[in-house]
This record gives sequence, structure tokens and C-alpha cells, in this order.
Amino acid sequence: MERWVLLRKGADFEAIGRQFHVSPRTACLIRNREVIGEAAIDRYLNGTIGDLYDGMLMKGMDQAVDILGEKIRNQERIRVIGDYDIDGVNAAYILVEGIETLGGIVDSDIPDRIRDGYGLNIELVDRAYREGIDTIVTCDNGIAAADEIAYGKSLGMTVIVTDHHEVPYDEEDGKRHYLLPEADALIDPKQPGCEYPFKGLCGAAIAYKLVEALCEAMGRDADELDYLLENAAIATVGDVMDLNEENRIIVKEGLEMLGRTHNLGLRALMECTKVEKERLRAYHIGFILGPCMNASGRLDTAKRALGLLRAKDKKEADVLAQDLKALNDSRKDMTEAAVEQARELVETTPAGEDKVLVIYLPGCHESLAGIVAGRIRERYYRPVFVLTDGEEGLKGSGRSIDAYHMFEELSRCKELLTRYGGHRLAAGLSLKRENMEKLRRMLNEGCTLTEEDLTEKVVIDMELPFSCVTEGFVKELSLLEPFGKGNTKPVFAARNVELLGGRVLGKNQNVLKLRARDGAGTVIDAMCFQQMEGLLDMLKERYGKAAVEDMLLGRRSGMRISLTFYPDLNEYMGRITPQIVITHYK
Repeated sequence: MERWVLLRKGADFEAIGRQFHVSPRTACLIRNREVIGEAAIDRYLNGTIGDLYDGMLMKGMDQAVDILGEKIRNQERIRVIGDYDIDGVNAAYILVEGIETLGGIVDSDIPDRIRDGYGLNIELVDRAYREGIDTIVTCDNGIAAADEIAYGKSLGMTVIVTDHHEVPYDEEDGKRHYLLPEADALIDPKQPGCEYPFKGLCGAAIAYKLVEALCEAMGRDADELDYLLENAAIATVGDVMDLNEENRIIVKEGLEMLGRTHNLGLRALMECTKVEKERLRAYHIGFILGPCMNASGRLDTAKRALGLLRAKDKKEADVLAQDLKALNDSRKDMTEAAVEQARELVETTPAGEDKVLVIYLPGCHESLAGIVAGRIRERYYRPVFVLTDGEEGLKGSGRSIDAYHMFEELSRCKELLTRYGGHRLAAGLSLKRENMEKLRRMLNEGCTLTEEDLTEKVVIDMELPFSCVTEGFVKELSLLEPFGKGNTKPVFAARNVELLGGRVLGKNQNVLKLRARDGAGTVIDAMCFQQMEGLLDMLKERYGKAAVEDMLLGRRSGMRISLTFYPDLNEYMGRITPQIVITHYK
């Protein structure tokens, strides 16, 4: 079930449109994204690298810059320790490239997902010590590694943490006591006392801020490292950060750079996945390039993805890119099987009736738990934890809905967990097998989600007559890109739309093309990609199988629906025709 909600936010859209040279409708869409005031609108539409905040505003940045500057000048050995996902890999690449460019002796290490688990661990510290490393710099991890950092310090090593995850805490009498590691320098905008204006950066963006600040402190032109912004953009989209404020600028500017990138590995990956550089969007990172980079950390080693970014010749880049694509193809097949198994458990076992789903999939590769949790969350719109067998006990990942703060809820159950961490909408955890049922009960007994919270909300920007779907309007909508979490594609709606005819298209017969007429009499092509079977099933239930067959043969069927859509352009043999893409229906 869905709740359709029409946004009604007020402003002088005519005046905003005149000032920023956009239509009043586009001005309304900007207001709907809570972009308010002249300065904020200008930054939203026209923000550039020059509008990014100074990284020196981050707590701990000055100490990190001083320490790294001294280590580089003294030629001490520095090791960057990242994480095995797209954010950790790109963050590690940014730090290694930046420190190397500034003359530092630097290498990298990334934990093995199965053997090491998430983030810094004792083995990684020991390995660095045995190999004569003086300084460890973490990225996209470290904030929860107090014991491991203390161990590194006891060996006489210097440790710098750069992270963006929530700070662990104890709670007593309603007061939180934050548990910060005793690192030589600690950079995380979410730590207490950090006055950096934007808290939503990913690990790679924080790494970028560090190398930029370091570059300036060492008397070099920070423009030398501007190209690394494309990696911060890849990580921002791939780690599903909100595309607002600074993140919007990072991704917008980074996508432009990526379209003309000199990175041999990224060029090879775009070639083998058939992503056209001139048509590059955030979508291509999120659903094509990003999953390939993540696949190496899931099914092999993330060092392969880092190797792709560091490739020094085209032959090496092409081989690594093909390897990552092949790994991702395998990952897709394994994911489909695990999702089907999880769906069956939800629909056939008592635990499937819980508000918070805890699903145990013993045969699922542990690296796929988060993807499976996300797919089940989409299908049933409930918080989901998927647990699999780890080397010691169970390991798992969770994906949440807007009304459920996953990290905080896990924190209330921490006595049952051996390790956990994450954000509001995603988390990772480890626990003993005997605690699984206790965790399920505890999460659900403390759950305050209401039926309304568990009903997916479709937020509609405005009702839009089909006559307004023009080439000019579609092109103007591109001013609002990049789209993604926190800056979603606009959602338009039309009521009482008559279906004049339709046909099933595509190599796999999985696309429905309809001729649709709105209440004002305008006829337009309406494409249905993802939900074709669901839409046809709804029409059969409402109007009967014969009426649907008539409609697919082009006969008048009298069928009417309400739908939400996004305006689009169909380009065929040099001819451009406006059309709509259906996103929801009822």
C-alpha cells in the first residue's frame, strides 16, 4: 500500500522564476526541496568548487595536516587503511594519490570482508608494524576502533582517523557519553564539538578535504588535486549520501570531470559497461559503475577496485575493468537467488509478520546481505536485517525506512552484539548465533513504528497536464540534477487518465508502451519499465482480462488510472518526441 501526498509549499514562484531565469514550475520544484532564500537557490543552481566549505573548519584537521606535513618532509612511511566498499576504496585512492603527489612515501591496505571484517583490526595494525610503517591514516573507518588504535599507539605508531560514521556512545540516565578513540588526530564531522557546517559528507569527500588542506599547508596549489573530486563524487553517489548542500556540488562538478577523466581505470570501466561519457549521470554511478567497484570487495578483494583506479596503462586497466564487470554479473545472479529465499521466509514464517524483519540466510554470501536487505526493504517497506554465517558467529547488514533510526536502535541492543556500526538508514553487525532470536525479539519489543510509518509515502511535487510535457520543460528539469537520495527526481501526477491502447516491447518483453489521454484531452506516450506486470495485473483485476487484451490490441477499453510520472524525451532517427515514464499508479 502507498500513501500519495501532494506537496503544497508556498513562495512567490513567478518572482523566483524571473530572478533565476527558470519557469515558475521549476521554481516550485526547487522550493519543494527545501531550498529557500536567494543565496541557497543560487548555490543550488550555480554552485561550484569555489562554494565548498574550507576543510580547516573540521575539528582535528589542523592536527592531521601538521602531522602529515611533518611525516612527508621526514620521509616517514605512511599507510592508508580504507574499507572494502566504494567509499573506502575511493577515499584510499584520494589519500594515496594526494600524499604521493606531495612527495610522501605512502601505500595502502584494505581489510578482507570475510577474513578481517569491517574497518581497522589488530591484524592490519600488526601487518603495518611488521612492515615498518610509522603512520596509519584510516579513511571511511576508525571512529569505532578505539581498541585497535590504542594497540597501534602502544607500538609507537602515529594514527590519524578520517571517518564519517556515527560516533559510538554509552547512554546513562538519558545522557550520551561519546566513546572517541585516542588517535593523534581525529577528523569526523559527526564528533562532538566539530563546527563544520555540513555533516553529510562521505569518507572520500573528507579524504579530499584533507589532501586539499594538506596541499595548501605545504605551499602547493590545491588546484593540482582538483581531479580527485571525481572520486569523491563517485563515492558520494555510491555510498548513497544525500545530494544536497556540499554533496550536490561535489557530485555535479565531479560528474563533469568524470566525463573527461584521464583516469585509465575509470575510462576502461565506462567502456566495458557501455556508459557513454557524454551522457553520464548520477544514475550510471549508482546502478552501473558503482556496483562493479563494490563487487570486488564483496566477492574478491577491494584491492582489485583500488588497483583499477591506480592502473598505469590501458592494458592493465582493461583487464581489471573486465574482471570487475564479471564479478558484478556473478553478484547479480547470487543476489536474485538470495532475495527469492528471503521473500519466501517473510511470507511463510511468523517472523515475517514483525515490524522489524530479522532474516537468517545461512547460504547467502555475507557480502550480499546489505543488498538483499535493501531489496526486501523496498518490497515490504519495513526495516530489515539480513544475517548470514560468518567465520565466527553471524554477520549481517540492515537497511531501514525513514521513520526508523537503525544505528540508534542497534545501540539499544548492543549487549547482544559483538560489533556494530552505521547510520540512520543502514548498519552492519556481528553477533553470536545464540543471540539471533533475542535480537529479533528485542528489536521488535522496543519498536514504536506505527502503521502510518510502515506505509510507503509517495510524495508528489505537482499535478501536471500532459500539454506541459515539452522539450523545453524536460531540458529545464536537468538544472535540478544530479538526482539521488536527498534530491530526488521530481514526481508529477495526473488523475483519471484514459488508456487508449498499448503494446509490450523489448527483447525480454518487459516494457509496456501506452497511449494515454489526460482530462484536458492531451494524448501522450507513457512508458512503464519496472512495474509492467503489476500494472497489467491491477488493470485485469479492475476491468477484466478481456479489456486488457483489447487495450493491448489498440481498441478502446474505457480503462482509467491515476499515475505519477517523470517527463522524458524519446529521440529516434533525429526526431525528438515528448513522453512520460510512469513511476507509480493506482
